[in-house]
Amino acid sequence: MRGSLLDGEVLMSVKVHAPRFLTPVHTRIGFLLNIPKFGTSFPHRHATSRSLLPHPLHASPAVVSPVTAEQPPEPPVRMVAVVGHGAVSPLKSALWQEVMLHTAERLKWVDEGYELVVFTDECIQSDQQKALRLESELLKADILVIVAVTGKESIEWIKIHSTTIDNVICFDSSPDFNNKLGGYEVHNQVKGSIFGQVLGNSQSDKTIESCEVVQTVSEAWDRHSSDDIRFCLLCMLKNCGRQVLNCLLDPNCRKALQCLNQCSPVDQKNNCLELEAEVPTKPYVPPMVMFRGQDINYEMAEDFLVGWLGNLQWSWRVVAGQNPAYDQFPCQYQLFYRGKAKGSFWYEPVFQVKTLEGQMVWRRRRYRVKRGKVPGTFHFSVLDNGVVSNEYWTIVDVADDLSWGLFHYHGAARAAGQSYTGAVLVSPDGAFPDERERTRVVAALDKCGIKEWELYNVDNCSCIDPPLGIPQGSSLHYAIQIEDPNRMPV
Repeated sequence: MRGSLLDGEVLMSVKVHAPRFLTPVHTRIGFLLNIPKFGTSFPHRHATSRSLLPHPLHASPAVVSPVTAEQPPEPPVRMVAVVGHGAVSPLKSALWQEVMLHTAERLKWVDEGYELVVFTDECIQSDQQKALRLESELLKADILVIVAVTGKESIEWIKIHSTTIDNVICFDSSPDFNNKLGGYEVHNQVKGSIFGQVLGNSQSDKTIESCEVVQTVSEAWDRHSSDDIRFCLLCMLKNCGRQVLNCLLDPNCRKALQCLNQCSPVDQKNNCLELEAEVPTKPYVPPMVMFRGQDINYEMAEDFLVGWLGNLQWSWRVVAGQNPAYDQFPCQYQLFYRGKAKGSFWYEPVFQVKTLEGQMVWRRRRYRVKRGKVPGTFHFSVLDNGVVSNEYWTIVDVADDLSWGLFHYHGAARAAGQSYTGAVLVSPDGAFPDERERTRVVAALDKCGIKEWELYNVDNCSCIDPPLGIPQGSSLHYAIQIEDPNRMPV
């Protein structure tokens, strides 16, 4: 994946040639809202998937067969984002430019037909040639996204050159911008909140519905997580594309947008989009292949998961994950062990949830684990509240002293219509790895396509009397010797 940075202009054209890689890791804890998990979920389309088409920038002209009367492929949906130069996001102070570039990459993992081109507004102010390039992109855009743009010169330039774009969505930008959906303007009057109250006397159904859609997308954006940001754009691309107006008038499309308010993007019980889901295949994350100078085999890989169990009462504690919808669950423990039956292996996450009455209670789930085709990969399955979820885990890296590990996963709850990806960073005590390990941790995250600023810390305070323990007759390590953990606080 490559991006070109040209003095204030960033043009993303991402190609994914890797096999199949699901986003972040499977060390999470479940698929429903009462089961923590860390990762990304996203809707998929029933129609011809653009992921099967050539890259839009290199596609050959469509040909319709007179025999089969097949329809030509859908044209790529193009989205242009203009980001305030140097603007800082709420995501651990990462620049909005970096956040949107990363979003452009991950949209490609969902569908190769999605085009998100990212510019900073510096090109408007500093170089006419680059401004002409942005102007050219705007002429081809289906959707314009404006993020953190507040400069007067940039505002005026964008307003002049975006008049032909029917769909304009503004986030964290000047209130002088107006949002448009399907050519209908949605005005705002709340400074700093681009999707404010609708002004004017028009009370037509289209205007009211436009306002509702804008509000739901805005509220999802305002949660300020990388998943919600990506899901906002996916929702517009998937359900609206070139006909956002049709989306406003179509109950099913509006329902998909309103889902953003009613459930987490990774909530698999509320199948808001009413779609079946397949396990994602992008990006591809390779498992670690060497440990302490030896080639990793299946027994060693299972021992990595078993981790500290035996020395401690748990295998690992979750330090951080990629999705705040699941990282909100405090005190996450992982129990991995070999069962009594030959070849059996189990995973039991233990975690806290807050009831509607505000009481913290413990929950526990049980996953069956099978070996993948390559050592260091595993297939997980669980039945939860009538929903079967299947996941594919990869051991991305584990420190030589088992002071930390990174596990990546991708999965799907097919009948619930949700697929998801993610990763979890684990350690024996739930604390972040030593600063000396940071370079290696960041490298492991990069293999998963995850930025450090995407991680959300798990609250590991006040973890009193977790319901741990494993069945009698279970066994633990086969190949790896575990150091005495007394040297570290747990």
